[in-house]
Parts: sequence; structure tokens; C-alpha cells
Amino acid sequence: MMVDLAQKGLMVVRLKGGDPIVFGRGGEEAEVLRDHEIPFEIVPGITSAIAAPAYAGIPVTHRGVSPHVTIVTGTTASLEGEGEVGWEGLAKVGGTLLILMGTRKRSEIARRLIAGGRSPETPVAAVQWGSLPLQRTVRTTLGEMGTVEMTNPAVIVVGKVAAMDLDWFASKPLFGRTIAVTRARTQASELVHMLRALGAQVLEVPTIAFAEPQNWCDVDCAIADIHSFDWLVLTSTNGTDRFFERLFKQGRDVRALGGIKIATIGAATSARVREWHLSVDIEAANRTSEGLLAAFDADLSGQRFLLPCPEKSRDVLVNGLRDRGGEVREVVVYKTVMPECLPEKFLQLLKQDAIDLVAFTSSSTVLNLVSLLKKTRQNWNFLPAACIGPITSQTAVSQRFDVVVKLDETSVSVSGLVKAIVAYFS
Repeated sequence: MMVDLAQKGLMVVRLKGGDPIVFGRGGEEAEVLRDHEIPFEIVPGITSAIAAPAYAGIPVTHRGVSPHVTIVTGTTASLEGEGEVGWEGLAKVGGTLLILMGTRKRSEIARRLIAGGRSPETPVAAVQWGSLPLQRTVRTTLGEMGTVEMTNPAVIVVGKVAAMDLDWFASKPLFGRTIAVTRARTQASELVHMLRALGAQVLEVPTIAFAEPQNWCDVDCAIADIHSFDWLVLTSTNGTDRFFERLFKQGRDVRALGGIKIATIGAATSARVREWHLSVDIEAANRTSEGLLAAFDADLSGQRFLLPCPEKSRDVLVNGLRDRGGEVREVVVYKTVMPECLPEKFLQLLKQDAIDLVAFTSSSTVLNLVSLLKKTRQNWNFLPAACIGPITSQTAVSQRFDVVVKLDETSVSVSGLVKAIVAYFS
């Protein structure tokens, strides 16, 4: 396939796991390319033989313990006759022996290594699913290796270093936990990255997506009249981006906001405003409409507010500003839509009761997940949930989720949610 595509003039990438020339047949493929006079480049990777033990806290070399390493495939071990690997000879070499693809024939490998002179008490460690949240390390001895359960994918480490345990990966606070994130994919990256950095297996299960409004007429008219407003009120990062993108698309720039003050809900929204090189005049003390209202004066008579918003939103803020005498103009800058289905992996793990926690960042993510689950006839009753704020928590409880992590109004943020999740599991 590489030859055929390259001969058509295409640039081809042959992507491999680990290192392409450590039992990856990269050398064989390079020979074929050379024979067809196709220029190629080999980009080295990190072989799983070394990477998986490193993730398990096992250094494959260590001063005074193991001065050298041998990497060998275990697929050629044979019960009868001479195999392609001289296991008895390798036994005499000493050092660290790293065996790839050797779990199925581990009994024969152990027998031949012992026959070659390796002590039955030699430490052995099998690192399965290295570097993934599913990682598991099985520790035994060479004499017992054939009786201990091991499954691929795994790297078997034989030698004194296999007894070392410099754990750093499995000790992460969320290691082994499976957490579903229901936020829209365009907004989930921060939460996903933070959870993964703490060792969690994160399932991206977006229950909402963002789409453009039916038309931009109202927004464009408001932008044309932008100088008449006293306040620009921004309630989300998505609304902030949509509004400013439209403003710039209309040929305007930040000078158009010359005399306008900006109010925001939430630290994330404020940070996004600053990314657009603008300052925030008022930020809600907590991530709610009520919190922003509390920050405004009691009398807003004669002041005009421009409020970019989603197609459907709570009317608490709008009504509150109007009750104080403010003139509010709402313009729809995006609408939320629900995906057609849920990821199959999430449904499989849910059926197996293998989801440790589902994270909600808004009431709409809760309601949409329930609607999608009803289509699959899956039971979600009392599934543990983490909610970013009190309103989301109330919605989750009403939908029969077991809310085990919830934030009060003063700590509502993605980082606050992650901190609370770690505290719960600890």
C-alpha cells in the first residue's frame, strides 16, 4: 500500500505504536521502499519495551543492579526443538531481559531461562496496558511466572530491576478512575486534560454541541448600534467568542467598544474577554446570574444593556436588570443542539457499572444525557455525578443522579470541580 500510494505522488505516513524498528517491521518495510527507489524517512519512537516499565516505576537499567538490557520477542518460544531465540544463552547474559509478546508462552520461556542458569528466584514484572489508565503490574518470580495470570499487551521484565518500585504513575490521585465528561467537545479540553493529568481514564461524552443562530440579523443590528449601549454583559466563554467573532467579521475592532463597560459571569468568561484584549469592569462573585445581579447597583434607570445569549437561557438576569430600570437587549449568538447518540464505549462501560463518575457543567448537559439514555433504555439511576454549581446539582438530583461532588457558588470553576473530584476519591 505504501508503494502504491507513493508511486501516485502522495506523501505517506506509516504510523506505528512504540518504535517502528523495534519489532515493528519497520526495517522490512524500508527495504521494500528502497527496492522501489522510493525515498523515505524513519522517525524513531520510544519502544514500549522501555516505556511501559518506566510507567510502572521500573528502570530497565540501574547503576549497580543492571548494566545492560536485552529486548527479545516471546512469540518464537517453542515447546519442542530449537526456537529462533536461544533462551538458554540469554539466561547466561544476565542484566535485564525485556520480553515482548511473551505472555502466551511464558511457561516455556521461564523453563528455558531456568535451564540456562537463571535462578527461579529472579524477580519478574509484567506491565500490562502500559501508560494507560488501565495499567496493571503483575510481580512474581521466574519460577512462578508460568502460574501467574498475564495477558497482552504486556512487557515482561526479568531481572533484579523488576523488584524495584519507583511508582509515579499509578499513584496519581485519579489513577484507575473512569470519568465521563458531558461538556461540549469544543469546551471540554481543559477539564479533560486536567483529569487525565491526574491519572483518570476520561470518556468524552458530549451531550451538547453549538450551532449558529437561525440568522445574524439581530446581532448585526446591535453591533451597528453598539455605541448606544452602556454595558456589554457576557455570561459564557462560548457567547463571548461568538459575539466578538461577529463583531470583527463586521469590520469592527475593539475601538467600537470605546465607551462600553463589560460585565461577566465566571472567571473563565472573564479570562476569555481578556484574551480578546479587553478588560472586565464587573465580574459575578459566583458563577450565577444572581451573583452578577448582586454586583450591579440597585437603580439602573436609563442604562442600556446588550446581552449576547444562547437561544434558550434562564431569564433571571434579564428580568433582574429590567426590574431595576435597565433597558436590556438580548441577541442570540448561538444555539445548543443535542447529538444523535452517545459513544458506544460509554454505553458499554455503563452497562458494566464501570463508570466511576459523570461530570456535568450545566443543567442542559444533565437533561440531554438523560434524553439520550432513554433512547438506549439504559438505566442511570443513582449514577455518581459531579456538578459544577448548585443549579446543575439540583437538576441532576431531580433526574435521579447521585450527586457526590458539588460546588458552592464561591468555588464554581473547572479547576474547582477537579479539586473537588480529587477530594471525593481520596
